[in-house]
Amino acid sequence: MMSTMSTSEAVNELSTTLTPRERLLALVRKILGPQAATRPLAIDARLPELGISSLKMVSLMLAIEAEFDLAIPQAEITPESFSSIASVAAMIERLLASLPQPR
Repeated sequence: MMSTMSTSEAVNELSTTLTPRERLLALVRKILGPQAATRPLAIDARLPELGISSLKMVSLMLAIEAEFDLAIPQAEITPESFSSIASVAAMIERLLASLPQPR
């Protein structure tokens, strides 16, 4: 008998096995919608060129906070931090590295 897994369970399982960059790419694909499902997303691609509007940028910020269980400080919400997938990935890595480590 096949077991079925809810979407949130599948996402949680993936979150534990994917790298932060892979998780970010999944978020970007989700926000971009079906048109991004099959096309490659270059890590250095500028977000506006991919179709990330200002409204989608806010959605991306909120999704990052939820996915990585962190708050993006006001100082990190800059055009430079959100210029490309690579710059967002670097910001996430910085923020994750600054979190207190569990004992």
